[in-house]
Amino acid sequence: MPSQEHWATARGYVDGGPVTDPRTMIAVLDPAAPSVRVGEGAESTPDDVDRSAAAAARAFLGWATLTPAERARGMTAGADAIAAEADRLADLLVREVGKPVHEARGDINGGIHLLRTFADLAGDLGGMRDLTGHPGTGQADGVWLQHVPVGPAVVISPWNTPVYLCLNAVAPALVAGCAVVVKPPEEAPLALTRALHLLAAALPAGVLNVVPGRGATVGERLVAHPEIRAVSLTGGIATGRSVLKAAAGTVKKTHLELGGNDPAILLEDVDLGVDTLRELVAGCFAVSGQVCFNIKRIYVHHSRLREFLDRFTSLVDQLVLGPGHLPGVHLGPLTTEAGFRNAQRLLDRAREAGHHVHQGGRWAGGVEPAEGRFIRPGVVTGMDPGDELVVEEQFAPLIPVLPFTDESEAIAEANRTEYGLCSSVWSADPGRALALARRIQAGNTFINAHRVGASVPLVPFGGVKQSGLGRNHLHYAVAAYSEEHAVIRYSDPGHQIPGIEPWSGLGGPEANS
Repeated sequence: MPSQEHWATARGYVDGGPVTDPRTMIAVLDPAAPSVRVGEGAESTPDDVDRSAAAAARAFLGWATLTPAERARGMTAGADAIAAEADRLADLLVREVGKPVHEARGDINGGIHLLRTFADLAGDLGGMRDLTGHPGTGQADGVWLQHVPVGPAVVISPWNTPVYLCLNAVAPALVAGCAVVVKPPEEAPLALTRALHLLAAALPAGVLNVVPGRGATVGERLVAHPEIRAVSLTGGIATGRSVLKAAAGTVKKTHLELGGNDPAILLEDVDLGVDTLRELVAGCFAVSGQVCFNIKRIYVHHSRLREFLDRFTSLVDQLVLGPGHLPGVHLGPLTTEAGFRNAQRLLDRAREAGHHVHQGGRWAGGVEPAEGRFIRPGVVTGMDPGDELVVEEQFAPLIPVLPFTDESEAIAEANRTEYGLCSSVWSADPGRALALARRIQAGNTFINAHRVGASVPLVPFGGVKQSGLGRNHLHYAVAAYSEEHAVIRYSDPGHQIPGIEPWSGLGGPEANS
């Protein structure tokens, strides 16, 4: 049981200071021991939401006039403040999300790295680009283009990797010149809110505001607020639809990174050595399967199916389950009660349908916990392509494996979904894998890899179809919080624009004499 020092309270932070008198608190429970209360998060009021939006709108006027380098200095100071508390924050994250210590540290340190990366990007931003004389500028004798911040932005963060994914949106917004309001996830607000308080304290008042609470109240009011000009959500498709609808009322710029049902296609020449198998296990079961671009479906050429299953399940059997603070743990519990119940339901339905379910893993210390939302990693075979476990995102440590006979069949099944976040092709032939990868409908397709860390910052990251709108990574992320502003000069206002007939019947000054 965690000691008293692990208790925490996630309070709002508005206009340069914490909100000290929340009316309602939401209990935060340890998913490894749901009877244990880790802390509590505030339920922000409508007035808190309105004050945060107004504060962001005021702060934006000054923040946007600073140079990117000036903004970067505040971001770096905030990153340093978070780094000084990284171990404490990681420990808190273990207890509210349930993830193992190494994943929690990656979450915190990854967020710090993002702040510093986007601060370093400041040197490439700002200023006006002179396009004068370029083809397409017509009769204009001066043409310039600048990128300007879109305005106050809202960031709605998920619970599975809360610090990293929140700062993945906050950092580019800040360096672009936007003031930000963050709604942390009510399921896991503690470590993130503390990190945001530290960052906000390093910035001018109102540039970063935090309003904890539920999506149905705080989130919806923020998204619809008339002073907010951009919205970023990382979450599920249903939530994405609601956000898009609420943002439409004031035509906000909207970035959505939604769910995925990512396929991995293993061709008959795939190398099934231990390195490949470790990559696949990591790709399926990181954060207990609760990652949007984890592998969610595996398609294996029928000639290698039995060999693959034997070797893959052998590694799955070696995975260690338990509370995240115990040494050597690979899989912690599922974070939410709803996710745990859905995983149990999917397992029950698979067994009732006669599918083969292999559940592996072993308990840390050899003892199964008395409570907790634990699901042993499962490999399910014998399904039809249209079964629920195949066509829906399970968000749990359960992976369906299906055979295919030829490449066209594999591509058809991979694309038979409304999701399109990531995918992968596994083959010993690079050219063949590349040709196949180009036919998959996804924002990113990996070859011989597919896990957290496989994406590279140089290229955009995001989904197609119902997996989202917009792109992340470096300049692509900054563009999500920017607008293009063109300035076009004509020195001779009397010239004729090609293709446009001059107005007739309008004389000069002599017409009035």
